[in-house]
Parts: sequence; C-alpha cells; structure tokens
Amino acid sequence: MNTAETAHHETLKREWTDQYILVNPERIELKRFAGIVGRVITVNYNNKAIIDFQDGGWYDISASTEYLTKVDPAEGKAKYNTKANSAQPIPEKQG
Repeated sequence: MNTAETAHHETLKREWTDQYILVNPERIELKRFAGIVGRVITVNYNNKAIIDFQDGGWYDISASTEYLTKVDPAEGKAKYNTKANSAQPIPEKQG
C-alpha cells in the first residue's frame, strides 16, 4: 500500500471501528440484515467493515455511508446483545 492508501484506510478504521450500525435495507445484498443492529469490529485492508450482527458470524461490508448508517451509541448499545456475538471467550452457542 502506498501512503495515500494507508492514510485512507487508517481514517476509515478510526471512523468505523466500534460503531453500532444499521445496513442500507435498499441494497438487495444486505436485506437479510435489515433492522438488525450490528457492531463494527474493525476495518480490514480492503476497506471493508468487519461487522458482528449477533448471529455468531462476522461479515465484511464496505465501510461507506452508501452501505452503512451509524446508530446513536446509546440506542445501539441498548439494542445490541453482547452475549450473542461470536467474540466471547466461550460463546454460549458452543455449549
């Protein structure tokens, strides 16, 4: 990566990491996540947000307002079940 690409990536990473989000439900490929609050874990080097939608999996979606909308942190925290994500040391889903 050149320095401009690296700077852009770091900006996206700072902007999106640890944000609560909703997807754009008008995007056909994202309809299955409509209305579900997700949390951005990080942004990878392809500038895709790695998102936990509380279903045990992580999904990569472009870190852009075209695809994602930030949710107020208080509202997001209230609607996001931290016990349902797959980043637990021993997730309850694994028994």
